Amino acid sequence: MDDDHCECESEEFTARIRGGMLDDDTVMDLADLFKVFGDSTRIRILWALHESEMCVHGISKSLGLTMSAVSHQLKTLKDADLVQSRRDGKNVYYSLCDEHVEILLSTALTHLREEKR
Repeated sequence: MDDDHCECESEEFTARIRGGMLDDDTVMDLADLFKVFGDSTRIRILWALHESEMCVHGISKSLGLTMSAVSHQLKTLKDADLVQSRRDGKNVYYSLCDEHVEILLSTALTHLREEKR
């Protein structure tokens, strides 16, 4: 390559990048997942559930939110497969779906706390 062009302009480079790209459906699914993380109330609920399994009332009381607001956000989180529920008698308890949700939260927090160069 001459000095006027960088490696990024080569056909081989472009083909390699295109070959590694995600399909459109996967890209849309990822974008939708990150949209769910784009709401501060949902982040607070996820972080609370990171600490402990809780019912709607417990989440509401812990975060100073109305039970209606918590229920509304839990539906969004459940639809995104970030939160799961289990029934125990009359009570429904919520928790993070799996360790991947915890990893996403922890990784994002680590990134935010990094010293910027």
